[in-house]
Amino acid sequence: MTSAPSPGAVADAQPSNWVDRLAPRAWRPFLRLARADRPIGAWLLFWPCAWSSGLAAVAAGATLPNLWHIALFALGSIAMRGAGCAYNDLVDRDIDAKVARTRSRPLPSGQVTPKAAAIFLAALLLVGLAVLLALPPFAVLVGLGSVVPVALYPFMKRVTWWPQAMLGVCFGWGALMGWAATFERLDWAPLALHGAAFLWIIGYDTIYAHQDKEDDALVGVGSTALLFGARTRPILAGFYAGAAALLALAVGLAGGGALSYLGVAAFAGHCAWQIARLDIADPTLCLKLFKSNREAGALVFAGLLADALIGA
Repeated sequence: MTSAPSPGAVADAQPSNWVDRLAPRAWRPFLRLARADRPIGAWLLFWPCAWSSGLAAVAAGATLPNLWHIALFALGSIAMRGAGCAYNDLVDRDIDAKVARTRSRPLPSGQVTPKAAAIFLAALLLVGLAVLLALPPFAVLVGLGSVVPVALYPFMKRVTWWPQAMLGVCFGWGALMGWAATFERLDWAPLALHGAAFLWIIGYDTIYAHQDKEDDALVGVGSTALLFGARTRPILAGFYAGAAALLALAVGLAGGGALSYLGVAAFAGHCAWQIARLDIADPTLCLKLFKSNREAGALVFAGLLADALIGA
């Protein structure tokens, strides 16, 4: 016998997630607003940062990435993913109310008022700013460069079929940060890494968007899922192949060794598995494949970490 869902539970959250089971009841709407009941987004924001730190360690001949930077990126990913979700939900609350998968979210369902959401957003942004200011000055400047694309992202679905491209810019920004924090400059290697993250993110977010394509079409917003339609599989194969190629280029530019390339090859294999399994008519499978990108990102980082440990 299954237990009844927690009052206010979000439709697309994992049943019996830690927020619904363990968090104080008064905190739950705000944790749901930050998607703490669905931590996959924080992982996907974190991995490009970790890649960048790992790539910098390989380039510098260090045995490990800077662990202080990794800790800051982990905390920043949690805070800024939560801030991004709160901001997006404030902007999209009228649209979310019309979409079956999102109408149970805290704002459209009335669990959180817009004013309370704005205050919560401000608190998360302060945490993110504190994390950013703990990095070297050049990295702070690079991080501030993400403000404009992040601010624009929620509006892209209203004006373009390519909101996933703007998400790629935003979520891929971390690919610049680890290198900038280590060397206090940017080079071609982190730029190639950002390009890889950009293509990867368009790919996995297109898979995610196939869950909502019917509702998106009715509401009148754009997505690459709607744009690609039945051509999604070959187009995504191209994006994922491009991501793997740019990852390999970044490793080469940073002077990486065989273990870094092995991580890239494992990533490419995981992406090929996603393409082979993909069924755009199966929303449950689309969500599963989207979430599996946590492991795809981990494979790249594992290769870089092993290369740093053994190659230094």
